[in-house]
Amino acid sequence: MTEQQQKTKCITLKGSAELVKQYLLYGINNILYQRGIYDPETFETAEHFGLHLYMSTDPKIVNFFTVVLGQVEEWLVQRKVQKVTLIISNVNTKEVLEKWDFQVDYETTASNGNTVNKDNGNLPEVGTKDVKTIQKEIREVIRQITGTVSFLPLLDCICSFDILTYTIPDCDIPKEWDETSPVFIANSQEVKLRSFSTSLHKMDTIVSYKNT
Repeated sequence: MTEQQQKTKCITLKGSAELVKQYLLYGINNILYQRGIYDPETFETAEHFGLHLYMSTDPKIVNFFTVVLGQVEEWLVQRKVQKVTLIISNVNTKEVLEKWDFQVDYETTASNGNTVNKDNGNLPEVGTKDVKTIQKEIREVIRQITGTVSFLPLLDCICSFDILTYTIPDCDIPKEWDETSPVFIANSQEVKLRSFSTSLHKMDTIVSYKNT
């Protein structure tokens, strides 16, 4: 295989951002289903990454994800996202009971195998992995997310969710978005799940929950 043929198999920056967005969309939908944030009847199964996943059919939630994760995808291409956080709160007390941090880092290995200088902004536009390999890694993380119900405490109250996006300081924020402070859970337990890498974006997933 020639170098050019090998390069065409590898993922591009835009394709990498789209895969990360899909991971966030499918992963968060499944968390909402697994944690019982909404009635099971408002979800339908769909096959993604070789898995049968639960996706919300509520038009408001679908639109929310389209807008928020669409913006996150743009920022991923521009390398402006540091972290996306799903928070689950008690509707009555507003107390945050659980949060899922999806931490983003940007890889520094070009498709030719050379390491580039992260500080000068000259990061690679084409990665070193093909899409099937990345999808396999994502599949393993989503399986692990599904397995978290075995140790996460029962949410025995009515809960709501929100998504926080952490960006670099000089990022243009849409007018409709509000700036918020970081969220912390007092007396929390933390579990780090598997990581996956597109070779352009590296994603770490950490769940924190109130230790009762």
